[in-house]
Amino acid sequence: MKPLLIIKTGRRLPQVPADRGDFEHWIATCMGLQEDEFHTSEVSAGERLPDPGGVGGVVITGSAAMVSDRLPWSEQTAAWLRLAGNVVPVLGICYGHQLLAHAYGGRVDFHPQGREMGTTVVRRLASAAGDPLFSALPAEFPVHVTHLQSVLELPPGATVLASNAFEPHHAVRFRERVWGVQFHPEFDAGVMRAYLDARAEPLTAEGFDLARMHQAVQETPEARTVLRRFAGLLEP
Repeated sequence: MKPLLIIKTGRRLPQVPADRGDFEHWIATCMGLQEDEFHTSEVSAGERLPDPGGVGGVVITGSAAMVSDRLPWSEQTAAWLRLAGNVVPVLGICYGHQLLAHAYGGRVDFHPQGREMGTTVVRRLASAAGDPLFSALPAEFPVHVTHLQSVLELPPGATVLASNAFEPHHAVRFRERVWGVQFHPEFDAGVMRAYLDARAEPLTAEGFDLARMHQAVQETPEARTVLRRFAGLLEP
């Protein structure tokens, strides 16, 4: 089987213990992949992207960067993704989700209501019926989130698959085999709690109840199945 390409657009927060690994390890674990079954290109550090025909699929990670800054490496990755989406299955997570929306002509910027962070619940929409990643998920399921920016305007041809009251575009199918999720299916409860602790100061300043947010953290097995299902779509 051709390897999965994980496009690394940033690194985990330093408050997450180093022995927990990083985005690519969490993603590969959720997908059930061994080390020789995926390859990582850290584009935010200047690494080049391969020919999309040589990979079985693509997952784009989250990042502390902002899509609206249009950094050179990000814009180059967006152009590459427009081509790759015609060749192999693609899934964007958080920053990756927003980058896909931008690549296809949508608008990404700061959410008008501010930050969404912690464990929350999203609803699967009727439009997800028959979707390879979302059709079998429950009507509502918990997810881990941490973002300041969002997809504010969808690109032409996009279909929303899941949402909540804060974020209307939590899961989107941009093309036949191109998806994005604003939530983090690769996070577990421990990682989510570490992210909350890392952002304790701004969360408190913004009026969030950090203790209550910690109490609300739970595992999100349904969200993790999105990655497992995506693994089943990889090109041989």
